[in-house]
Amino acid sequence: MTATASPEHAAVSGGASVARSYRFEVVKLVSQWRIRLLVLACWTAPALFVAGVSRQSTLPTDTLFGRWMHATGWAGPLVTLGFAGTWALPLLVSVVAGDVFAAEDRLGTWRHLLVAVRSPRRIFAAKALASLTVILLLVAGLAVSSTAGGLAAVGNQPLVGLDGRLLAPGDAAGRVLLAWTCVLAPALALAGIGLLGSIVLARSPMGLLLPALVALAMQLAQMLPLPVAVRLALPGCAFTAWNGLFTSPVQLAPLLTGIVVGLLWAAAATALACALFLRRDFTDLTDDGSARRAVTVGALPLAGLFGVTVAVVAATTTVAGSGIDRAGVQASLATEFAHLYRMQTRQLHRPAVTEAQLNTSATCTKAGVQDDARGPGNDWRCVVSWHLPGVAATGSAVYQLDITADGRFVADGDGPKGVNGYFLVRTPTGDAPNPLWQFDGDVELLSTSPKG
Repeated sequence: MTATASPEHAAVSGGASVARSYRFEVVKLVSQWRIRLLVLACWTAPALFVAGVSRQSTLPTDTLFGRWMHATGWAGPLVTLGFAGTWALPLLVSVVAGDVFAAEDRLGTWRHLLVAVRSPRRIFAAKALASLTVILLLVAGLAVSSTAGGLAAVGNQPLVGLDGRLLAPGDAAGRVLLAWTCVLAPALALAGIGLLGSIVLARSPMGLLLPALVALAMQLAQMLPLPVAVRLALPGCAFTAWNGLFTSPVQLAPLLTGIVVGLLWAAAATALACALFLRRDFTDLTDDGSARRAVTVGALPLAGLFGVTVAVVAATTTVAGSGIDRAGVQASLATEFAHLYRMQTRQLHRPAVTEAQLNTSATCTKAGVQDDARGPGNDWRCVVSWHLPGVAATGSAVYQLDITADGRFVADGDGPKGVNGYFLVRTPTGDAPNPLWQFDGDVELLSTSPKG
């Protein structure tokens, strides 16, 4: 009589499956007190922050959409998104992905995993998928919590976009959701770098800090007046490129470029981490990684990917330099002023006027340069002109612009007082915030056709 092995015995003798290993890794991650604390914080703290700030008299006007937190609940999740892309997400990714492999080195538990799973490939897949699950849980918590806090504190009101256009609540909700979805690409890129650092650097604490340090380096680079091709080739570009979702037409080119670059970095870093993990000698208990391996296996391939990406972006656009020029600034400012002027008209209960009737235009100079003004800086000065039906005189208003290297600008009204020189306007129902006094805008950096 021939004996046959049962399916359960065969599964045990062949090692744990990816599904079982994945469940084990997820349980192991969420059983850690710091992960539980992060999950709790991500699902509660943003709601409390947004609700609290929305009820304060002073708003974070230096943050994108911060000046609208009194007016609509959809501004809160965007303020949170700006903070998350700068600080929260890199730190969260570091804690999760930057330690998922190194923890086994510190605890000396690799031999137990190898006996149970019997496949380094399945171990890597389970750990990578578990890290991704926890990261998605944390990002979802930030988005849901901040949205709930904003809607509960202020309500489901229209949102003013970065071109001055008023977005209906349903449209605003869709764009907010899409913006949070888009930042998953750079978050995954940092997660892939975290996995690579956790494997290459093993017990070294630098593996845990690597995603945060890379994110910090990218933030510093974004502050510099880099060529637009270099800026868009950074894996964290989509952390700021989501701004283009709140203009009309939507600035898709920078956003799609940022998403593709982020996903390419995520795939490349994860593939490098997997290849290195599969080649590891687990019989050597003193294997803590090496500087040579970190450079040759980790840094050099990613540096090569960055160089190729810069070349491809530069070859597919005609924009040179920073992408911020006089024509683009004037067009963005004139368009936004026209939309906000109509908002002020409704506040003051004046006769309605269309953008076509206003025929708004802007003339800008930068530090005394008029014809070839370009680049970021706080030395832009613009004069906006418009026409009212039945009025012979041309209206004009002065703005001082502070334009950052990523194309975002803050326009500060400098008179006349009745238009943009004071932060309040007197309406028939009382004083109200003046939409023309200060506002945020966005200059499109990337174009597939020459700018005029």
